[in-house]
Amino acid sequence: MSVTLDGDKSVSVPDGMRRTHALRGVRRLLRGPRPQSVPALVGTACTVVGLIDVAAGVFPRFRHSRMHTLAEVLPGALGPFAAALSLSAGMLLLLLAHGLKRHKRRAWRAAVVLLPVGAVAQFAYRHSIVGVLVSLTLCWLLVRHREEFRALPDPRSRWRALANFVLLGAGSLGLGLVIVSVHPGRVVGDPSIADRLQHVLYGLFGVEGPVDYAGRTDWTVAYSLGALGLLTAVTTIYLAFRPEHPAARLTEDDESRLRELLERHGGRDSLGHFALRRDKGVVFSPSGKAAVCYRVVSGVMLAGGDPIGDVEAWPGAIERFMDEAQAHSWTPAVMGCSETGGQVWTRETGLTALELGDEAVVDVADFSLAGRAMRNVRQMVKRIERGGYETRVRRARDIGDAELDRIRRAAADWRGTDTERGFSMALGRIGDAADGDCVIATAHLPGSGTEDSPHGDLKAVLHFVPWGRDGMSLELMRRDRAADPGMNELLIVASLQAAGKLGVERVSLNFAMFRSALARGERLGAGPVLRCWRGLLIFLSRWFQIESLYKFNAKFQPRWEPRFVVFRTSRDLPRIGIAAMRAEGFVNLSPPRPFRSRTPRPCGHTARTRPEHEVSAA
Repeated sequence: MSVTLDGDKSVSVPDGMRRTHALRGVRRLLRGPRPQSVPALVGTACTVVGLIDVAAGVFPRFRHSRMHTLAEVLPGALGPFAAALSLSAGMLLLLLAHGLKRHKRRAWRAAVVLLPVGAVAQFAYRHSIVGVLVSLTLCWLLVRHREEFRALPDPRSRWRALANFVLLGAGSLGLGLVIVSVHPGRVVGDPSIADRLQHVLYGLFGVEGPVDYAGRTDWTVAYSLGALGLLTAVTTIYLAFRPEHPAARLTEDDESRLRELLERHGGRDSLGHFALRRDKGVVFSPSGKAAVCYRVVSGVMLAGGDPIGDVEAWPGAIERFMDEAQAHSWTPAVMGCSETGGQVWTRETGLTALELGDEAVVDVADFSLAGRAMRNVRQMVKRIERGGYETRVRRARDIGDAELDRIRRAAADWRGTDTERGFSMALGRIGDAADGDCVIATAHLPGSGTEDSPHGDLKAVLHFVPWGRDGMSLELMRRDRAADPGMNELLIVASLQAAGKLGVERVSLNFAMFRSALARGERLGAGPVLRCWRGLLIFLSRWFQIESLYKFNAKFQPRWEPRFVVFRTSRDLPRIGIAAMRAEGFVNLSPPRPFRSRTPRPCGHTARTRPEHEVSAA
């Protein structure tokens, strides 16, 4: 079976896929579309109710404005304990709203308990029948559509408790300052900012502060601050003591099964070996002949590259992936799949594919330093070689343990950022006993090893992972900052020249985002829209090295293989983009170093990166 893509391009897909696709299409039709309206409606309602409850508890004028009639029917109490109860209900509803929109079962349980409590408060404090009805109506909607709230919890850890304490504590402090300051007519004296801040801090712990108020306002402020402090303490304690649900990790059995699949089908995708990164999860097809590896980041289930294994079994693995995403209400996405992979993903799932960039692939038989096009690379390599640098290109299994350890330490020390970068095109380790087929290229400057150079004469490292039986894929580039410029060019050329002796016929270099837009935008006759898009990419290159990476790849005259991102709707793209940047290490939300282990992490990806620096290219 041949599927026509653009113009005269076609992709061959086995006939077995067509039969499998038909069966799965019928199955999805019988299941029907996944309901979305009620969770979204309830989540939005909780957000609006929460915001107005918070406003009703904080601002006294709000309760006597034109919004008073609306506020009277919302969950919360406007009696003696109005501010405290309204703040608590509003903050809790705001915390639950996102979980309800994502069909989370735990959020549903909490909301089902909270809304009746709000209804009781309405009747007990204000005797508001309308307020009771609003609370019970929302609760009835949740109970009526309880089958839609089946999503399992996200991966979590104890760090969530610390994050909750810091964020909610800071929010309570800021909101407390507002509460203390919105009663200027009832404040006794003229307290300073320091006095107000001290009053808030004391109030969060239930202790009376230095600021005095006339009338019942003193009680209102005290109960409001106490409620914020109690809410922060209770949620932090809950998050700290709930059972951990760690992120998925490859088990030894998973890794063994993946290596068997790569042994038979690893030549199909240059990113296949990166599936062995051990901080990824994996789902296998029912037959076990295909698998999809993924990582969950910010509620996004990110897969990297094509499925592993027999292409006829891909639909089964993809369906397992989508089922897992639906079970947890994760947003499914695929980063960097090939044209064939994108075709199968979109057909099997109804997702959408968008070209993300191009992968630079060099055919070893066609590579040569001769010719005008290679003049700059040739001159740079000759200049470095005249400086006395030597190169060595070897399989990892052929390097001694002591030298491997020195290479690992050097790569870790030369990493330009504290955060390890890479996900879809990174392995995350060097010299592992199971990775003996990996290729390591090193640059040395004999006689340069001194006491000030803990890595001896080692000046640069390139790490390649296997791409089937006759290829390798660049995974990491590191160099000593004191070394001469051009170390990466020197080692890439040395690796390409030594590839034949290693049985390698093709080498995958870096991945260049939006390469086609940059190339077409600089051509004569490019339209204004394309030129504007190219200008934006060049501007963004100040931070993400988009243009420089493309130009670095182009030096070696590669052929370009398009890579795609697969997603559900365009509304998901910003969220997917942030999740991908977190996975690749551009956005780091990890705890500060004092809260983390100081043990160096295994060396990972920086190869698909800026030429002389460290920037991930995914």
